Amino acid sequence: MADVEVKNFDSPDETRPFEGKGQAEVLNIGGKVVGKATFEPGWKWSENVKPIAGTDSCQVSHLGYVISGRMKITMDDGSEAEVGPGDVMAIPPGHDGEVIGDEPCVSLDFGEFGDYAKPS
Repeated sequence: MADVEVKNFDSPDETRPFEGKGQAEVLNIGGKVVGKATFEPGWKWSENVKPIAGTDSCQVSHLGYVISGRMKITMDDGSEAEVGPGDVMAIPPGHDGEVIGDEPCVSLDFGEFGDYAKPS
């Protein structure tokens, strides 16, 4: 019989700082990776994570839930979407993102978060 596994973001397995504007807290649980990201006002993937990722746009698939704040997602083809509190999002690879407004955007990510913003 499998054991129940419980973890808390108060004690993450790993913390990955973004380039000056927030961080990702990472839990490895149940053979999966769950991330809690805090994107500070002024955060933009192409400025704050691109130097870490080394790709032209974010190549990670995100399946997430927005707790607070707002973010604009711009796909490589130019299409845009906006997410905010209570929204569940599925974002394919090939995008940029930026915080909208003066409140941090906090989200949970159940997608391919294993290598997100992880220095190589």
